[in-house]
This record gives sequence, structure tokens and C-alpha cells, in this order.
Amino acid sequence: MSQSIIKHDQRFDFDRVPAVVELCYQAGADVSDEVLHNHIPVSNSSKDDGGVTFSGLSEEMNLVAQRTLDAWERLRTGVQKLLLVYPAKVCEHCSEVHVGPSGHKARLCGVFKFESWRGSHMWKKAEVDDLVPPKLVWHRRPHDPPVLVDGGRGFYGHAPAVVELCMQAGARVPSKYFCMMKVHGLTTI
Repeated sequence: MSQSIIKHDQRFDFDRVPAVVELCYQAGADVSDEVLHNHIPVSNSSKDDGGVTFSGLSEEMNLVAQRTLDAWERLRTGVQKLLLVYPAKVCEHCSEVHVGPSGHKARLCGVFKFESWRGSHMWKKAEVDDLVPPKLVWHRRPHDPPVLVDGGRGFYGHAPAVVELCMQAGARVPSKYFCMMKVHGLTTI
């Protein structure tokens, strides 16, 4: 696969889309032109929410939480499979991601005065966490103190925010997160 390199003065000649959308598009997913070219986010309007009401129905919340967690896992697994086939690169110095066989030379890296690196991107192979970053939050266990203190941070667990949110709503967490969450660990407090 050969692709011409995008030069700095050509950076506005090409559409920029979310990396996961581009990766799925290159893999053959049916992405509408509105999403691909006009960058219209796909969302439901507040008027048509599919009949779901969030009025504290715990069974319904459990179902929503489990579906959300399952979708999170499917997304990360799907991105991992796509990355095995389709090349994607991420810059080591900034958050720029390029999906395709070669990186671009548009100088967007280090253009701000506070950034020490100024110049071309330093491309490396992208991984799942680069495209679908897990924002980590602290996970408070039953035996942890009510307010987490700095002195015990080595003993507290953490989890991706999506996993923690779904767990608190009643979803079953996959066992692969137990080590990160330190489910059976002890605190010193």
C-alpha cells in the first residue's frame, strides 16, 4: 500500500476524522458520508431516547450498565483486531494519530510555546490504548477508608472510568480487571 505524504502546507486539504472511525472505514465498515466528511457526531436526540427512562429503575440500570460494559469490551477487542491488519501510527510527542501506511509531515507537533519538542512527528505503531484510551479512576473497595488519602495510594485499586461506572450501576466486571482494581488487596489504613 502506497500513499502520498501529506505536507505541512496541505494539512487543511484533507478531512480529519476520529481515528477509530477511519480505522473502521479502511476495514470496510459502512460509514455514512455525513459522519466521514461533515464530522457530525452520531447521537440520539433528546426527544427520541428509544423509550428508555432513567428514573432509578435498578433492573433497567443494571441492563444498561451491562450493555455499556459489553460494548466497551467489544470496541477494544475490535480495535485490536483491526490494528493487526490495518496500519496506524501515533506520535510519541503529541496526541496525533494517523491511520494508513505512512505518517504525514504536517507540522502540528510542538507548535505551542510550552511544548519542548518542535518539529516533525515521531511516529510509532499505535496500540489500542492510543485509539481508545482508558481514563483511569480510583476504585474504592469496601475495606478502604471513606475518603482516600495520599498515603495509601499504593494500596488502592483503579479501573477504567467506563468499567467503574458500569460496576457501580450493577454490571458484572470481567475478571481481567480484578488485578488492576486490587479487589482482594489490603490497605495499610
